[in-house]
Amino acid sequence: MKVIKRDGRVVDYDRNKILKAIFKANAEVDRYEKLSEEKIEGIVAGIENLHRDNMHVENIQDIIEQKIMAEGKYVLAKTYIIYRYTRELVRKANTTDDSIMSLIQNSNKDVMEENSNKNAYIASTQRDLIAGEVSKDLTERLLLPEHIVAAHKKGAIHFHDMDYFVQTIFNCCLINIKDMFEKGTVMNGKNIETPKSFLVACTVMTQIISAVASSQYGGQSVDIRHLGKYLRVSRKKYENRYKEMYGDKMDPYIIEQLVDDRIQDELRSGVQTIQYQINTLMTTNGQSPFVTVFMYLDDEDEYIEENAMIIEEILRQRLEGIKNEKGVYVTPAFPKLIYVLDENNCLKGGKYDYITKLAVKCSAKRLYPDYISAKKMREACEGNVFSCMGCRSFLSPWKDENGNYKFEGRFNQGVVSINLPQIGILASGDMEKFWQILEERLSLCFEALMCRHHALEGTLSDVSPIHWQYGAIARLNKGEKIDKLLHDGYSSISLGYIGLYEVTKLMTGVSHTEPVGTEFALKLMKRLRRATDTWKDETGIGFALYGTPAESLCYRFARIDKEQFGEIKDVTDKGYYTNSYHVDVREKIDVFTKFSFESQFQNISSGGAISYVEIPNMLHNLKALEDIVSFIYDNIQYAEFNTKSDYCHECGYDGEIKINDNLEWECPQCGNKDHARMNVTRRTCGYLGENFWNVGKTKEINSRVLHI
Repeated sequence: MKVIKRDGRVVDYDRNKILKAIFKANAEVDRYEKLSEEKIEGIVAGIENLHRDNMHVENIQDIIEQKIMAEGKYVLAKTYIIYRYTRELVRKANTTDDSIMSLIQNSNKDVMEENSNKNAYIASTQRDLIAGEVSKDLTERLLLPEHIVAAHKKGAIHFHDMDYFVQTIFNCCLINIKDMFEKGTVMNGKNIETPKSFLVACTVMTQIISAVASSQYGGQSVDIRHLGKYLRVSRKKYENRYKEMYGDKMDPYIIEQLVDDRIQDELRSGVQTIQYQINTLMTTNGQSPFVTVFMYLDDEDEYIEENAMIIEEILRQRLEGIKNEKGVYVTPAFPKLIYVLDENNCLKGGKYDYITKLAVKCSAKRLYPDYISAKKMREACEGNVFSCMGCRSFLSPWKDENGNYKFEGRFNQGVVSINLPQIGILASGDMEKFWQILEERLSLCFEALMCRHHALEGTLSDVSPIHWQYGAIARLNKGEKIDKLLHDGYSSISLGYIGLYEVTKLMTGVSHTEPVGTEFALKLMKRLRRATDTWKDETGIGFALYGTPAESLCYRFARIDKEQFGEIKDVTDKGYYTNSYHVDVREKIDVFTKFSFESQFQNISSGGAISYVEIPNMLHNLKALEDIVSFIYDNIQYAEFNTKSDYCHECGYDGEIKINDNLEWECPQCGNKDHARMNVTRRTCGYLGENFWNVGKTKEINSRVLHI
């Protein structure tokens, strides 16, 4: 039997612990109130004879109290209850020792693997993780209602980022780089004026990104269009300099060539600065800035030619990669890249198709950029094209007091996600019961989201001057509250969801790609969307439906439900739930059908949605990738590529990746051993999913186990 602890951990049943607790209480009462050893053994045997696969520790203790009282030993029962209560107080008074010590000893796998962008072995990162454990402890014991915490632990909902909730900081944002460039900003008490060249603009932008990332916990996005102006500034500077020096001595054509050479040098240096700074800077939360670069060739942009040059250089340098400590070119994790497809570059004879072809090569080798269709976004977002925030959540269109749309300088307050498959499991095929439980869970999500919202209310701009006073989000006065930015839809707050495929399977018996399943899935998605729209209308707060990309949550929900409800075919037996509305990876479906099918859910999930396809041997399928990219433009708003073949995301190696003598996957080209940065196909059985160390269905190798 397994025992579920109060913090959600599952441990082996230990009868000696139960006996010890009863004997301790038994030793404190008069001999007339004592139970014999035989009776105590009988109580424990009664628990064991229930033959349960798992029991919650609270249920075990309830049974003990009932058995003691059934023996007429009321004083002993009271003593046991007091002992139980005292132990609970001790736990509540000191609940972080184990988790913090296990972090320092590098054995707390749950926390260490929760964020793949953090190296939990580094001292600076450990400081942030230790602070996070304290934050989670305070949040669970003091800051959130007990029923919200209980729902989180039982996997009914997921209250994201408890490790930062103790502070008045928010999730993710679109940095208002344009405002900060043109009006200047302040960092560390130092005034930063408008850049006078492209290279300086690139440096200032990376410093802004680092400062912003240090005072929030989610990702941030920047629009690369704002650099085009400064590339032109540099060109004018060189033109004036060379004309002044050689105007009457040198052919104008030669001068132009000199200017072009200098601009190309500065362009390469500037983009390299962005790439190296972002990948070498360490924010105060122990990681590189979680930043996304938005690349859009807007025909209405007066600096479109300069921005075409910048985007092309960004893609070239990403395609090349960055050298690791062994001197091998690897794929940098950041910045993440988003490339916008429009009429001028959607591979249908547009002026900038050559850049899109380069983007496709980059996707094939480095898995970035992702793609946004300007056409589909305009249809869904009142004619606007804009970046998602660093966490892939999208803002709703919003107009300022002058009636102008505004996206940069806005942010997301936080996320709470709902476990859809668990509702299906509890409903057991009963539709009426399903919708009833869903309503209860939605109410719970609303309450949890309002906790996150209220935690930010009253925050002073002094908490993060770079955000609130110096332009990243706003230019508030010192001591001014940020409350006006939390209301009227200026910022978003998101309802996430996991497992549309599984819940559809549970309630209809078929996938949501089947007609009956599709009807149910769309009805459910529309109910989720209607909930966020209703909450927004009632509160004036920017609630949004967000197809969360939180892959770790797919595993957490599935693990919790398997522990509670056992193995359910096509649901808990896989070890994961599908992300948001995605088609299950095992379904036989072609790329074009998948994107067409999932696009209908993106339209509903307007607060955030991304679809992906897995394509084998992408480097050898460039023409097919180009066809898919062209298809994306006409059919789906936001998409990305993945690969099924053996592939190292660090260096782009796409040969076979084998297990080394230490039983680790190791790339033969760059030596990468980080499995999160690899795709590995086991050719022995044709398995195309994720490979991971596991304790079930395994082959034992030197006392370690490998999922094959």
